[in-house]
Amino acid sequence: MSDSLHTLVAACRHVEDIKKSRFLAQSAPVATPEQALAFVREVSAADATHNCWAYRIGQEYRFNDDGEPGGTAGRPILQAIESQGFDRVAVVVTRWYGGIKLGAGGLARAYGGTAAECLRTAERVAIVATVRLGLSCDFAELALLKARLRELGAEPTQEQFGAHGVTLELELPAQRVAEAEQRIADLSRGRITARRMD
Repeated sequence: MSDSLHTLVAACRHVEDIKKSRFLAQSAPVATPEQALAFVREVSAADATHNCWAYRIGQEYRFNDDGEPGGTAGRPILQAIESQGFDRVAVVVTRWYGGIKLGAGGLARAYGGTAAECLRTAERVAIVATVRLGLSCDFAELALLKARLRELGAEPTQEQFGAHGVTLELELPAQRVAEAEQRIADLSRGRITARRMD
């Protein structure tokens, strides 16, 4: 596997005809197992012979052979996801049986190959590890702090205005946290300390 993991920019699909069976691979970016299973339900074809699937989200993964011989469909789909360095992705490969048996090896190649080709042609984006920081500041400091932290890729996720100032939550790339903490200290002359929310 490559050093950095990727997810899909958007859902994609790929169709192959293999010995008269039609294989349709559909993949999508997913953030949770619930989203993955919802995608499986959404794209599974009721008129198909099999709707086999797999997903990986961090350390969590699942796969399903949907009636094909064990290990010939779901696992090869999962292997296609992993071998191309994908994470937070679900893939469903739907098969309409065409009358010619493919055998265990043929099935594994058909399911894994269709899934792999779908992912190979898809637009991908690197997954950047992020950290949430929280801080409190005076109203007068808010605009400058937000502008200077945005230069480091920090995006505000929450702002709460109170009687004594603003509580701000930001999400930023993990590798920029030390720089952000230093910038906050410099701008506030050491009065404001950011705290990690995760």
